Parts: sequence; structure tokens; C-alpha cells
Amino acid sequence: MESPTTASIRFAPSPIDGLPTTTSYMQAETEEVLLKHVAPSAPGSSPPTLDKRAHMQYLIRNLIQGFPSRYISQDASQPWLLFWTLQSFSILQVGLDPGNKERTIKKVLSLQHPDGGFGGGPGQSAHLLPTYAAVCTLAIAGRPGPDGGWDQIDRKKMYNFFMSLKQKDGSFLVAKHAEVDVRGIYCLLVTATLLDMLTPELVAGTAEFIASCQTYEGGFSSSSQPYFSVSQTQTPSPSPSPSPSLLLPFPRPSLGEAHGGYTFCSLASWVALRPMFPHIFKEQRPSIDTPNLLRWLTHMQGNAIEVGGFRGRTNKLVDGCYSWWCGGCFPLLEALDVCANDNVVVVVGGGGHGQPNYPPTGETAAAGEEGEAQEEVWDDVDDALYSRIALQEYILYAGQHPAGGLRDKPPKNPDAYHTLYCLSGLSSAQHHVKPSEYRRAEILKCWKPSTRTDNTNNNNNNNEDDDGHVDDDIRKDVFSYMLCWTEDESGSDILGGSVNRLNATHPVTNLTMSHTEAIMSHFYGQTLPNNQSHF
Repeated sequence: MESPTTASIRFAPSPIDGLPTTTSYMQAETEEVLLKHVAPSAPGSSPPTLDKRAHMQYLIRNLIQGFPSRYISQDASQPWLLFWTLQSFSILQVGLDPGNKERTIKKVLSLQHPDGGFGGGPGQSAHLLPTYAAVCTLAIAGRPGPDGGWDQIDRKKMYNFFMSLKQKDGSFLVAKHAEVDVRGIYCLLVTATLLDMLTPELVAGTAEFIASCQTYEGGFSSSSQPYFSVSQTQTPSPSPSPSPSLLLPFPRPSLGEAHGGYTFCSLASWVALRPMFPHIFKEQRPSIDTPNLLRWLTHMQGNAIEVGGFRGRTNKLVDGCYSWWCGGCFPLLEALDVCANDNVVVVVGGGGHGQPNYPPTGETAAAGEEGEAQEEVWDDVDDALYSRIALQEYILYAGQHPAGGLRDKPPKNPDAYHTLYCLSGLSSAQHHVKPSEYRRAEILKCWKPSTRTDNTNNNNNNNEDDDGHVDDDIRKDVFSYMLCWTEDESGSDILGGSVNRLNATHPVTNLTMSHTEAIMSHFYGQTLPNNQSHF
């Protein structure tokens, strides 16, 4: 048993420096509620258990009986409701029966816009966010062939829809006449990657835009402010006529504060773009401040009295969904060095608790350079970066609702959104999933050159040669990088043992690896070698 003194130190409340505010009162109330949900650490006490049956029944009720009336506010998010539900089933190791698969396919296809992309509901305008949710839902429930959902996606119109949203600074509107948001860019890039639609034309300037969204804190905001130079040229008319504007590389200030959701979407987009870098950057490449990002992410995890949950912004309350939006960033950070495309090195371990080590100035080098063995580059992600066990405790103690489903925090009710992202965060904390150069080499050995000229691309796409053939080097790099993620079983750390084990999820797509592999293999026309560490 812990002594009272030890327990009081372990669960010490957050300091307010003698200056209480509305925010500090809310923080204190939250800590008091969370503390009631932490089981006493008595010798021989059982670890917390994930109530899979209750959560499955919660999801089944929503899928079969329909969502409660309070979800009427989500009328423009119908593909998301399906994705949150079906992907939660997948993480819980539950398959969908044929009847519900057919219902899902028909529903999703009914949301496809005649001009490309998917809307949030029948007859609604196409939007990048429901387009991602619709395609991911089809990745889970669909299949090739007639009425299977995959071959009924109009990729040519979708590509044209994507290009119609592209802005001069490399960003994208989330819908026509709408706003720019990095969440939309993430949704576009994952969709384009899954469906074999990535081109240099599509992503021109996008990496630079993402980098410009990084804030001084280290995390990412929703957007940035572009500035353009406009020179005046003399014309025969009395008034000068402006020449075409030129995007200035600086300043490009970020808009808003660092946020967990924007940060995940920015970082996952950056990782998804990395195989394109050799094809779109001949000289200098854009960069992000990885050490500062790592510092910010580690500071988003709550302390002991917050049960190790993550918050989404500085000085905000912990929330179960950030188990994925923040906790899910750590495998992506690991990928930055394993993929060996950026001059970024982060060394893990060796520092004090919670303090990562960084190599001295001048010792960073591109991983995998010829003639040099890259050492001390992300051999493992350990609890020096964030406490995986503490995050699992938060979800298991505070995230589960007694009636099934998962939530932000007690005493709130569960919902479909928090159910998925709590489960995704729990899965990420349980498993160590990372890119494998060995797996990538296996995939490349089995690559079948393709000269397809199907309706995926326009005639003027920059990834086609003079004959209209899709550039195989780009497709091969994108395919192999996205599918080289493997699970390191020795790095698994599952609180409560195998009874709490979930399926691992792909750190970029938030689909299981089997669903990611299946849909990409179909659209890229490839057959994958067996993956011994399949998840």
C-alpha cells in the first residue's frame, strides 16, 4: 500500500501560483473527478480491463438501430459516423457481416457527388473530410468488382475536384467557397494515396504550406497567412495593370495556436508526402522543427492526477480523443528518420525522465547516406518520450462509459467520435508500429511495372510521360513507403495483458494494415508478399 504521504505527492493537484481563474477552477474540478476513477494501487489488485463486449454492443446499437436523435447535428457527417463505427469494430477485432457490408457500400456510394468527391449527406456538396471518411469506410466494407464499392469510385472526377480546391500557396480549400484547413489536406493526401492519385501537380507547394503552419510552440495550427508580391507594369492604358502575383517564401505566419488535431494531420501529411520529396524537390527541401514538435507533444500529456491523458492545447483539459491526435504522433515522429528522406535525427533514451536526448550541433546527417552507417536514430520509442502505460490507464479508467462506448472524460456520455479515437489511441499505446526498410525492400522486389492509362489521371498530369503512362517511380515509392509499416512485437506493452489487446492501426491512415494493404494493392495493381508481422 502507498503511504498517505506518497499518494499525496503522486496525486498533487496542478499549481495555480495563488492566482485562481475560471480555467484553474475547471482544472481542479476535472482532477477531482478523474481521481475518483483511479483504482487503488493495492498489492494484488487487478489491472483495469477493457470492456470489449459493452463497447461492441454500443457500436451495434448505433449501426443496426440507428444513432440517437442527438446525432441530428451530424447530418453533414454521415460518412464519419460510419467510419467511426466500422473502424472501431476493426480495432476491436470484430468483422462486419455481409449484409451490413452491402448496406454500408450502398449508403456510401449514394453520397458520391456527380462532380467528384463525397458529400456529408445525400445531395450535399462534396467536401474533403467526408471524402476521406467515405473512402476509408469503403476500404473496410468494400471490395473490387461490380457493386463492391471500390471500382465505383470516380477517381478522375475526384482528382479534378481536388485540383479545383488547390490554392496558390499549396493549400486546399476543404470545399468550394470554403476555408483552408490542414485537416482537409490530411484527408486529401490519405485518399489520394489509397486510390493511386498522388501527382507532383497535386501536391506542388503543399509541403511548404504544412511547414508554415508550425507555431512557435512546436505544434501546428490550422493554416497560415500567405503574402504575395504584385509588381506594376506600365500598359498603354492610363492605369497600371498588376502582373500575376508571386507567393513570397517569407513571411508565412501560422494562424491560431498549436492544436493536437491539426498537429496530427500536419505530421501525418508530412509523412505521407515524404516519398514524393525526391520527385518534387531537386535542391532545397522544406523542413519542420522536429525537436520543438517533440517537446510540445510530450508536454501535452497530463500528470498523475490527470491519469496520463493528453490535452489538445496548452493549458486545456485532458480529453480522450487526444489519445490518438497527440499519442498517435509518436510513431510518425519515428518514421521521419526510418524513411531516411530528411536531415532530421532524433535520439531516444539516455536523458532524464521525460527528457529526450538530441545529437550535438553538426552531428545530424541524413539517415542512410552512402558510406555512412546511421547510428542512434530512433532504435525504439520508449517511455522517455511519453508514458504509454499512463495513457492506457486514462482510457481504461476514465475513458470507458459503464453502459458501453468511450468518452472525452467522466462524467460525459460516450459518442461515436470518442469511441474510435480512444480505441485508436489505446491501440497506438499498446503496439510499436514502425516503418521497416526490410519490408520495403520485399515490396519493391515484387513490384510489377505498370503502364496503365486508366481514368485515375488527367492527360496533363505531371506524373505522366509523353505517352500518358503513369510514372512508375512515383507510384512505386508511394506504395512501398505507405505499406512498409510493421509491428515490432518486442515493443508491445499492453496494460492488463492479452485480454485488453486491440488490433494495431496504421499510424497514417488509421485503418488496420490489412485494410490499407487490400485497397492499395487493388488500385496500384500489385500483389504484396506475405508480411510476417501483419496487423
